[in-house]
Amino acid sequence: MTLVISHGYNFHMRLSISMTLLILVALNIRAPLLEADMDIEIRQPAVAGSFYPGEPSQLAKMIAEMLAKTEKPSIPGDIIGLIVPHAGYIYSGPVAAYAYKAIQGMEYSDVIVIAPCHVEAFAGAAVYPGDAYATPLGDVEINKELSNKIASYSNLIKLSDQGHRFNYRGGEHSLEVQLPFLQTMLKDFRLVAIVMGSQDMQTCKDLAESIAKHCRNRNDILIVASSDLSHYHDYDTAVKLDNRVVELVNNYDYNQLFEEIKQQKIEACGGGPIIALMMAAEKLGAGDIKVVNYANSGDVTGDKSAVVGYLSAVIYKADKSSKVHVIDEKSQSEDLGKEESGSVEVDPASTVDFGLSDKDKKALLKLAREAILSVLEKHDLGLDKSRFTGVLAENRGAFVTLTIGGNLRGCIGYTQAVKPLYETIAEMAVQAAFHDPRFPPLTSEELMKVRVEISVLTPMTIVKDPNEVVVGRDGLYITRGFNSGLLLPQVAVDYNWDRETFLDQTCLKAGLPPGTWKKEGTQIYRFQADIFKEE
Repeated sequence: MTLVISHGYNFHMRLSISMTLLILVALNIRAPLLEADMDIEIRQPAVAGSFYPGEPSQLAKMIAEMLAKTEKPSIPGDIIGLIVPHAGYIYSGPVAAYAYKAIQGMEYSDVIVIAPCHVEAFAGAAVYPGDAYATPLGDVEINKELSNKIASYSNLIKLSDQGHRFNYRGGEHSLEVQLPFLQTMLKDFRLVAIVMGSQDMQTCKDLAESIAKHCRNRNDILIVASSDLSHYHDYDTAVKLDNRVVELVNNYDYNQLFEEIKQQKIEACGGGPIIALMMAAEKLGAGDIKVVNYANSGDVTGDKSAVVGYLSAVIYKADKSSKVHVIDEKSQSEDLGKEESGSVEVDPASTVDFGLSDKDKKALLKLAREAILSVLEKHDLGLDKSRFTGVLAENRGAFVTLTIGGNLRGCIGYTQAVKPLYETIAEMAVQAAFHDPRFPPLTSEELMKVRVEISVLTPMTIVKDPNEVVVGRDGLYITRGFNSGLLLPQVAVDYNWDRETFLDQTCLKAGLPPGTWKKEGTQIYRFQADIFKEE
């Protein structure tokens, strides 16, 4: 093996080595491997100075600033995996920071990074056989023993520098860009670096099974999947495509994710790494996932003509004590609504406690009304983000419903947790008031009569048996082909529907005939909601 040295990196330099090591320790940077035996192989940075700063202090500062602007997501369990984007840091770094912030203060002995290949084509997955991956922050040591074990599982996984090596197209960036974040967040770890040349289902399965086999009974392993989402569509098209990916990831439906990527209905250049991660994590006992951030390049540059989508998610093994609390007694919901007289009414169909206080609910209802008023009065909402902390700043799916005299006047929302709750409420209030295609835009006169209702949603769970659906507790989301429809939990209560009627009506909402929910190929999801409204 040979040591490949790039311009600007002198492995033999010994001058002032004590001072160098002192600086590296102060920056929490792992020092370069200093071996008496020079028969070592270090993969040098390919995109330092382009995708991220090449100077160590500038790189450390940039990552620190992104993390400082990011609130640590609340994850109710042990984190096993992360899904993170891999574009240049100025574009996708703030999104990646949400996932990496989730592992702040945690310790992992080994990190397995699975990334797609953009620079060469080859079959299967290539596990890097060298000694280290270098970044401006130092060298990340390869766990060669674990790498060898993972690569020994099948002929679709091999020890190879394919996807890791440099060629006329340069070097692969999708794995490399994860390392400075990991070096910043973790004190000390060893790396298993995997690049997928092909992303077929069998390669995903073999990789997942191999990782699970050799990491079982260990709680010090982190698996990272590197992927961007849609590429170079206009903003609205990209959001639509990416929302479907978010939905499938949130539902932990890796089989459907694979099928829709294969059919080119959706896009994720690292779909294979995501699927392999989800399958491996599931085999290791993790069955829960939380999307912690979504954005696209148009949100950064302002150019929305051709954007790239970015997603951050956390896969975890939920603590039993941290599961969502389901309130069964109607009286409990009613009592909650009376916590502060005259402040907010809680719908009897509301069955989930998200930890929103009565004060939080009042703040969200007020925000929804202020957002609508800002459009009518043609002034900027001027959101003071410091007003919204804790649960209000967590990513949540939510709907805003407007009624006048008990009749629907608009209802739009995000089914998935793609934005902080307060941003979702402000945006969906405006959408419900002015962009629900079933109604004309709301007028100032109508605003005086409008009653605002908010439904904060849990992640969706796929329904394997329709008898799982409980009227009054569950909302429904049904998809078949390109048709989809959603009904909130309170709708079935308001119309006194039984389970079958609720399922039929959700089919109708999706533009499907009643009874379609019984047919093979129709997917049914259920969710719960914390529902509250103005008095």
